Amino acid sequence: MIKVMIVDDDPFIRQSLQVLIGMDPDIEVIGAASDGNEALSLLQAGEMADLILMDIRMPGCGGVEGTAKIKKEFPQVSILMLTTFDDDEYIIEALRNGASGYLLKNIPPDRIIQGIKTVNEGNMLIHPDIARKLATFLQPAARPESSQAQPLESFGLTKMELAVVASIAEGHSNKEIAGQLFLSEGTVKNYITDILSKLELRDRTQIAIFYLKGGRG
Repeated sequence: MIKVMIVDDDPFIRQSLQVLIGMDPDIEVIGAASDGNEALSLLQAGEMADLILMDIRMPGCGGVEGTAKIKKEFPQVSILMLTTFDDDEYIIEALRNGASGYLLKNIPPDRIIQGIKTVNEGNMLIHPDIARKLATFLQPAARPESSQAQPLESFGLTKMELAVVASIAEGHSNKEIAGQLFLSEGTVKNYITDILSKLELRDRTQIAIFYLKGGRG
């Protein structure tokens, strides 16, 4: 059972999502909040969620700030952003703060449910266009040669691990990576575990950002 918390400042949307998502037998909605601070308070009070479905724009503590606060204290909780805005800068900042992806509110309920399950399995939901823009946003200013980032190979990554890292940065799921590289999903998961250990990172989002920044932590 996937325990989900819904965070949105619109009570109608909160209630609607709670009904629609709660119809799936694999999902339990354990709470709802009107902004990031309230969501954090619920977690601190013991209302532990596996995944938070969070609006990106809210009065008070919005989704971008809320993601940063929650991931700092509860890094194991996945966060999936919901937005009605084609607002790339907000989405990119949320991803940088630890969100695992985003969905538009106007998509069918079954796609929201599938998105929840995809992220809960440890995958990311990032459209390739956003991945490319994320790379652009993260391009660092020119630095002296001595401070240039090390190539990813210098971290001990194998060719296959480098291929997995690149696919993660493009927003592909474990299933998609497995198909591209002719591996099983279990093998992909094992590669990701080893990659996280070698790069001393926490999750897939950090892998993507690390790659897009050219190996800079």
